[in-house]
Order: sequence, then C-alpha cells, then structure tokens
Amino acid sequence: MPASVGVVLLNMGGPDSLEAVEPFLRNLFRDPDIIRLPLKGLWLGQELLARRISRRRSQIVRGYYERIGGRSPIGEITRAQAQALEEQLNRTGEQPFRCYVAMRYWHPFTKEALDEIRRDGITRLVALSLYPHYTSATTGSSLHELRRCIAGPPPGLGAIELLEIDRFYDHPRYLDALTATVEAALGRARDPETAPILFSAHGLPKSFLRAGEPYVDHLHGTIAGVMMRLAAKTGRVHPWRLAYQSRVGDGWIGPGTEVAIGELANEGYREAIAVPISFVSDHIETLYEIDQLFAGLARQKDLTLYRAPALNTSPLFIDALAALVRGRVERSA
Repeated sequence: MPASVGVVLLNMGGPDSLEAVEPFLRNLFRDPDIIRLPLKGLWLGQELLARRISRRRSQIVRGYYERIGGRSPIGEITRAQAQALEEQLNRTGEQPFRCYVAMRYWHPFTKEALDEIRRDGITRLVALSLYPHYTSATTGSSLHELRRCIAGPPPGLGAIELLEIDRFYDHPRYLDALTATVEAALGRARDPETAPILFSAHGLPKSFLRAGEPYVDHLHGTIAGVMMRLAAKTGRVHPWRLAYQSRVGDGWIGPGTEVAIGELANEGYREAIAVPISFVSDHIETLYEIDQLFAGLARQKDLTLYRAPALNTSPLFIDALAALVRGRVERSA
C-alpha cells in the first residue's frame, strides 16, 4: 500500500477559554506579517508592542467571547473539517490520506501539528489554507510559519515535500458550496426576490493593497461566481454590495459593514442577506459581530439581517476541499 499523503489545514485559531484570550491576542500581534514595523528585525520592539496591545484589548475582547459561550469554536470546527476531509479523501482507496490541523495563533500550533506529522512518517504534505482569498496577513503568514517549522529542528527525520494550496476563491465547487449558503439565507427572507446581498469580508489595511495584495480582486472573483450561479437558478439579478468587518481605523479598506447596513436601510430595504465571505467556519466574526453586533444595529434601523450559514462541515464544502487536494497531488505527480 502506498505511503499516506498528509494534508494540513491551516487556520488562525482562536482562544479555547477566556483565560486564553490575552495570550492568543499576543501571539496575533507579535506576528510581523500582521503588524509591520518600519524596520525589520526589531523583535524586541514587536514583542513589547504585542504585549501592550494584547493587555489593552483583552478585557474588551473577553466580553465578546463571553457572549458566544466563553471560547472560540474554530478549533473544534476545524478538527471536524479535517476529519470529514480525511474520510472523503479515503473513500476511493487509491491513495491514503491523513489530515491534520495547524493553527497560527493558538493550539494546535504549527509546530505541534508538524511534530505529529513527523511521528506519523509523512514525507509528502499538502498545506491547505482555509482562507479562500489570498493575503500575506493570513495565508502568507500561515505558510511562512509552516515552512520555518519544516526547515528547522529536529534534524534527521527526513525531508518533507510540501505542496501548497494558497487560494481557492474561484474554485467551482467552493462557489457551489457558498452559493448554497446564500440560497439558504434567502429562503428565510419574507421577500427573497428583492432582498439585497451584503458580502461581509474581513478588513485589511490599505497598505497591503498598495503593496500589490490580490485580496480584493479575489473577493470580487468569488462574488461574481456566486451571483452568476444565483442568476442562473432564479433568473434574477440580486442587488449586492461588498463591505468589511473587523476594521481598525481609517487606514483599513472600506466601507465598513456597519456603514453598508445603514446605507441599505436608508435606501428603503427592510431585510438583507449577510454573507461572511472571508470565513469558512463560525467564530467570533460570525457569532458575535454579524449575529449580535450587526444584527442589532440593523434592527435599530428597521432592517432584518439574515446571515448565510458558515460553510463549516457542509458536504459541498468538504467535497470542494477534497477536489482541491486531489488536484494538487495529481499536478505534482
């Protein structure tokens, strides 16, 4: 029987308790791919800045996590995605696969995942980013960390051939899966024929776009694929717009999701579909920001917000991930 191919799912992770919120934030803000200091190599400055920001932010962010059960579900969901993907990949029996989870800022960290991968004797590894749209702040950071860990100690355990999947914003099966979530939300609306679709993406500093990041282009590619599929099924062209959540100040791309909600209400809409386009699993951005913060803001403006369900372990999404992995392995043969 041929040796197993490893598949490691890359995601950012999230605190698994309220006590983990501050160290999670510290790990996030000490990442030079996220916080870019003017001079590279200033590790001490990065560390001090991360500690200062995480201490200041942790009490506020703890309150958000308290409202969604005291922890992030992203770890549990990502492990379920890995298990479902492994089962799907192994249904054919032609090539055995083993799936793993590597989180960037909380357990299981990349090194912890790689230790397990090495113990299992994996020498061929597919790195599958769970961020559909590429930016160096998410996929780039996760891949950088994985490459560093593979190149570092322990020595003598054999080389690992790394195959990378760093984007899938326009993959047909992913677009099918995302479109199905939009249809599910439209099915809850009183008037699905006229309800506008609000795609809500994670914010990004404008400086990343000036450096040539393709993130916004990828978002528009996904939206075009979803809207084309909806139009083919319904015969209608739904109004839509793109906005950004989790923004930090005016230096980030916009408009903010809260601004877009106000605009929709002012235009006379009384219901809208919110699609968390950047996120493939539920976490604080869906369960708190959209479901509580933005839904509450919309109610104040006499607007009902219906959120498209997160992809999580939907069979269509797992099928899309399996197609991505199989395609990458076949191309490397």
